[in-house]
Amino acid sequence: MERMSGPYFIRGSVSLPEAELMWRFSRSSGPGGQHVNTSDSQVELRFDLGRTEALPEVWKARALERLASRLVGGVVTVRASEHRSQWRNRETAAVRLTALLAEATAPPPKPRRATKIPRGINERRLREKKARAETKRGRAGRDW
Repeated sequence: MERMSGPYFIRGSVSLPEAELMWRFSRSSGPGGQHVNTSDSQVELRFDLGRTEALPEVWKARALERLASRLVGGVVTVRASEHRSQWRNRETAAVRLTALLAEATAPPPKPRRATKIPRGINERRLREKKARAETKRGRAGRDW
């Protein structure tokens, strides 16, 4: 069997350590040919986010908070079964996990700075609104 195409980088030089990834293989569900009942092509990849030393503490805390609904005992799980090949499903699961962790560890967006609408713009809007109302008022009430 070939070597995985890792390491899988989350962001910058931080990558998922191969030793901390837990793989499980099972038979994919759904229709298939003769091959489907004999091969374990579905992949379940588990990563213990609560115990890992690979992520900086700030990232780890951020990820634990953002992924709280997906975690079971501090472990995040990703499944892949769309390919017929176990190898391709392994690649897909690992890429999904790195994308999930990259999004969860990203810094929060900068807070929006409230800005004030310039007085001139507001006055022009109100003038145009009055002119439009006057135009419409002029159309109504005529007795031809």
